[in-house]
Amino acid sequence: LQGIFTTAARMWGSRTARIVGPCCGKRLTIRSASNNAATQNICLNLVRTHDKENFLCTLLLKNPQRRSALAVRAFNVEVAKVSEKVAAGNVGVMPLKFWENAITTLYRAQTDGNITLPEHPVIQELARTTKEHKLSKMYFQRLVSARANASLHFLTVQQLEDYAEQTVSSVLYLLLEVHGMRNVHCDHAASHLGKAQGIVNLLRSLPHQSTRRTGAVPIPQQVLMEHGVNQERMVRNRRDDKGVEEVTYALASVAFRHLEKAKGLLETVPRSVRPIFLPSVAIGRYLHRLRLANFHLTDPNVMRTDSLLPLVLYWRKLRGNY
Repeated sequence: LQGIFTTAARMWGSRTARIVGPCCGKRLTIRSASNNAATQNICLNLVRTHDKENFLCTLLLKNPQRRSALAVRAFNVEVAKVSEKVAAGNVGVMPLKFWENAITTLYRAQTDGNITLPEHPVIQELARTTKEHKLSKMYFQRLVSARANASLHFLTVQQLEDYAEQTVSSVLYLLLEVHGMRNVHCDHAASHLGKAQGIVNLLRSLPHQSTRRTGAVPIPQQVLMEHGVNQERMVRNRRDDKGVEEVTYALASVAFRHLEKAKGLLETVPRSVRPIFLPSVAIGRYLHRLRLANFHLTDPNVMRTDSLLPLVLYWRKLRGNY
């Protein structure tokens, strides 16, 4: 573990070349990805570059599950990247169709040796992962369909929670399956943690939402109306705007409740799979910083990189305290 932590701390501050996924429904040919080590490293770098906190958490899983978990998270990164471009109006939905078709082809290929998979490193790595661990096709489909169908204009908090369930909890369900765990108690804890992380992801994205073409922010209308705040005020996000502060507090409170429920359920989760729930540490630390900043999303202490996170994650893993 000490070697993993040292690597994680070094990687946390490093920059890597961006790996760009397909911008259309065509197959992407990467000759070097034919090697198992190459596809593994590409998935690792993809998660490290675009999903740093989850990358650190995944590094603390044991092999061979760590490699498979990185493949799952790399797939989620690719789909999320395309989804962001679709939401910004930069591309159509065809790139998401590529990933939807790739998953269908991947599972058909498990029973039909004549089917050729797209020569994409993430798909190649997932082919090994899904075959080895018998992962549920449904969760991969959810990751794609939720982003393909979502306009990110939520009417209620429930709709936001459902979106977080599909786009974040689904990843945790797959990681549980990677560890051979199909357990209702584990799924219950993963559901709450995914909702907490999904809402926190939304909060963290709000300072950047003003650049969207629609000028809208993905905050449930229910919350905005309850506090008498409109979209324009959320985009401006003035420090002295108490209404914006109340909206942020309301969403942070929902995330915190889900986080506390997930942590309370960990007692029913086998110790062998509890490291999957390490993202709860990063979520809790972000919500704590947000509270100290009086729920001002653009406060420098809220937006800064958590430089102590690698050390805290390592220590929590050693102590079994998630």
